[in-house]
Amino acid sequence: MKKNQVISGNPIPGEPVHVPDFTVGVSVDCVIFGFDDNKLKVLLIKSDMQPYKDHWSLLGDIVKPDEDIDAAVSRIVKDRTGLNDVYMEQVRTFGKVNRHPKGRVITISYCSLINIRHNELKILDNELHWHDVHEIKEMAFDHKEILDACYNWLQYRMQEHPLGLRLLETEFSLRDLQLLYENILGEKMDRRNFRKKFFSMGLLIDTGVLENNVPHRPGKLYRFDYEKYGKTKKKKWLGIDF
Repeated sequence: MKKNQVISGNPIPGEPVHVPDFTVGVSVDCVIFGFDDNKLKVLLIKSDMQPYKDHWSLLGDIVKPDEDIDAAVSRIVKDRTGLNDVYMEQVRTFGKVNRHPKGRVITISYCSLINIRHNELKILDNELHWHDVHEIKEMAFDHKEILDACYNWLQYRMQEHPLGLRLLETEFSLRDLQLLYENILGEKMDRRNFRKKFFSMGLLIDTGVLENNVPHRPGKLYRFDYEKYGKTKKKKWLGIDF
């Protein structure tokens, strides 16, 4: 096939169909979740683009013509936060015709979970800071729709994979673990049943250490056995349905 030829519709045999000039932009929007003060939080920045100036938005930008998508994600996170090597997972694409005021822009959403205490923001331009996910009502562009989709993705993934543990310290109490699941899944859980479920997996390591400086009775601290989990034949979250 010659350059600029495509098979489209029902062309006349032997006649080339040329690709028209492209007028569509591609962007990336990053949803970065954290967990602090027993609340699920997301990293937001204030938009400086009209008509959404001073509205809260996700961390995003247009992908450069000579830039791979994954490279764009790394650049955006680095430029906006100063953080390096933040693992991002692609969630879905959003492409409503009028979603961007500058023209036709299709965006790819990426999601990440980081420990807030271990990842201090190095750039705070445009009032970049953490927000309680459950208190966000309106955002710039269609970013509330994107945030909701990534939150739903997180809820689903939490029940089939231990990725939610990235939001906790390496050593955590069962109380902290239950609060994390309750906050993300949006429902109260029976304490005894919750602990029974996790102990039945055989993936928690008792450190032999108790919590300190807590306003309640100190509980035992545990670590998750990633090595044992990695050796299991079934890499799903063992059917947790709480």
